[in-house]
Amino acid sequence: MSYQKTEVLIVGGGPAGAACAGALRQNGVDCLVLDKATFPRSKPCAGWITPEIFQALKVNPADYPHGLTTFRSFRIEFPRAKFKLPVRQYAIRRYEFDEWLLNRSGATVVNHEVKTIVTRSGGYEIDGKFFGKNLVGAGGTHCPVYRTFFQSTAPRDADALVIAREDEFPYRTTDPQCRLWFSENDLPGYAWFVPKTDGYVNFGIGGLAVSLKQKGETLKQHWDLLQQRLEEAGLLRDYTRRPVGHYYYRRGRPQRVRHENAFLAGDAASLATYDMGEGIRAAIMSGQRVAQAIVHDSAYDITAIPKYSLPSILKSGLKSLVSLS
Repeated sequence: MSYQKTEVLIVGGGPAGAACAGALRQNGVDCLVLDKATFPRSKPCAGWITPEIFQALKVNPADYPHGLTTFRSFRIEFPRAKFKLPVRQYAIRRYEFDEWLLNRSGATVVNHEVKTIVTRSGGYEIDGKFFGKNLVGAGGTHCPVYRTFFQSTAPRDADALVIAREDEFPYRTTDPQCRLWFSENDLPGYAWFVPKTDGYVNFGIGGLAVSLKQKGETLKQHWDLLQQRLEEAGLLRDYTRRPVGHYYYRRGRPQRVRHENAFLAGDAASLATYDMGEGIRAAIMSGQRVAQAIVHDSAYDITAIPKYSLPSILKSGLKSLVSLS
């Protein structure tokens, strides 16, 4: 049988897969990225980018070639408290960022929806067309690599399931502030409103599925309340669009992320932060760590990938205050 052969097959061309491919290519390792989508592809996302992401990519934020929103503060609200938190954080549009990161990797990308993965002598075969000695699952929550090699023996933590609704669209707003609402209307999660460059805005809401079920509530109910809140605050008018629903798993109990020469990265490995569900930094860091494990034939260790986002936010805020003093 004739295969397209490579050293490393990467399933998924998002931030985890692209970061892995880039690190492999920098070390002279051949790889092939498979993704069912054609990039650039639509990806509604708050697009929150921390300074650590640019550091991991060795990129100066000023050199990022697309729209980059810089936030010097967040407006944060709890049911009994509201305050303005100094920060140094960024927001991108995933439509632009993901394509840029994938192109930057220099890897060969094939538009292909993965159906079947089987082990063969010395590696992995995908759909009778592709063969690699190593396999990286970077296809998000629904990654076929997770489903094939990890789901039965390492099921995800049901208590860590987060369901979300969000939308991103062109909208002229006069308020450039990023706003976050925690536990609004007793939501077991948080909501956000993120203005972006080039006239786009993203807003959304996410909550723990098990807690919502126990309370007899739906995310749709909280979405309607958020929309009402935004309209009352003058941040949104005449909204009639249909939001995108999706789900992912935040960091829960330790997950198995390697099976022989098959690896999981990003949302496929349930690495979104415990406190704020931030996934882009974990995706990039885990993708790079998979590459290092393959290059050096070493252990794949995710313990250094932060489990929480808040320390990074506070650290960036302190740096901002120091730079202004």
